[in-house]
Amino acid sequence: MAENLKGNVPCKLHWNELETLCRREKLHCKELGVSKANINDYEVEFLCDYKKTKDEELYLVKWKGYPESENTWEPKRNLKCPKLMKQFHLDLDQELRRHNKRSIPKKLDKEVASFLIQKAKLRQSLQCWEANLNQTRNHPGRIFVINEVDLEGPPKNFTYINNYKVGQGIVLDEMAVGCDCKNCLKEPINGCCPGASLHRMAYNDKGQVRIRPGEPIYECNSQCSCSLNCPNRVVQKGIQFDLCIFKTENGRGWGVRTLQHIKKNIFVMEYVGEIITTDEAERRGHVYDRQGSTYLFDLDYVEDIYTVDAAHQGNISHFVNHSCNPNLQVFNVFIDNIDERLPRIALFSTRAIRAGEELTFDYKMQIDPVHTESTKMDSSFSIAGLTSSPTKRIRVECRCGSDLCRKYLF
Repeated sequence: MAENLKGNVPCKLHWNELETLCRREKLHCKELGVSKANINDYEVEFLCDYKKTKDEELYLVKWKGYPESENTWEPKRNLKCPKLMKQFHLDLDQELRRHNKRSIPKKLDKEVASFLIQKAKLRQSLQCWEANLNQTRNHPGRIFVINEVDLEGPPKNFTYINNYKVGQGIVLDEMAVGCDCKNCLKEPINGCCPGASLHRMAYNDKGQVRIRPGEPIYECNSQCSCSLNCPNRVVQKGIQFDLCIFKTENGRGWGVRTLQHIKKNIFVMEYVGEIITTDEAERRGHVYDRQGSTYLFDLDYVEDIYTVDAAHQGNISHFVNHSCNPNLQVFNVFIDNIDERLPRIALFSTRAIRAGEELTFDYKMQIDPVHTESTKMDSSFSIAGLTSSPTKRIRVECRCGSDLCRKYLF
């Protein structure tokens, strides 16, 4: 990476550690922003400690690109980092309140100073994870990450993916034909793609779903003559809203809130993960039971032989919590795959959702059959901190806080 190094060098260091190494060894690196012109520059990475003397206020500074052994005490007047200073005092006030202290002491306790350093490092790791999520996503909606509750960092052994990952021995049958419509909503030829499957168009002209939960959605596919702006292409366009992964305050782990207003019956996100057989899901389910969490979603639209596992590979839906009175509803969607045993799982809003509100859906949905038994959707599901397997249910207390709470999930 550095200009002084030749060839490819395997590396397991974080970017900040690499920058520190480059500056210490006087190496130049374009990717890290370390050049001959700024190799000796000092930039505040975060503030570690605080003390007050008779004449001035001092902050212990961690310098970006330098090891902690190079930290120095600096007077407030010399620091030009108002955002970092504001964040430092917000963290400090929070920790002092936790210790029932109302005013800032002249010198911080070691415990308080240690917390401030951990908080600053946590914020860095979450920002790094946030950047990685946004580099990986293929949808317009941005992802933000925040934890103002504790010191838990990004989840381990989790990879963000945008689409299903097909497990061993499973094949997706791609659509061989598409519609010839010029206007799929107003002038659908032979009912367009939904009509070919003996169903009606799922969306209105505003992109809102207008069919009952339990009825399938057939969108136009890659073989269709219509454009990408076709009103029958909704789920395939991906997440359109800015969403935030945040740590909940009531022990429900991570959650997801919307940062934008969402209208009723609008597509919000897909449930994405690895497609596995129910036999494999049964095996993994016992392992997840012992770990106290699972992310298994049975695909039982017509036949219960496949399951989506989002435990280690998934998208932002991995972090969506349960509620007995949810604001999201599941629909089975078919686009480029003709195998009805492998629907895509789309989450639509059940009502208008205000900006800042947490997104939830019911992990134990029971949807009445609409026409035939094939339209049944009984999604056996569990997520962060809960326990289940495809065939075994351990009684789990519900913490959704809804007035309609069933008290227990399983």
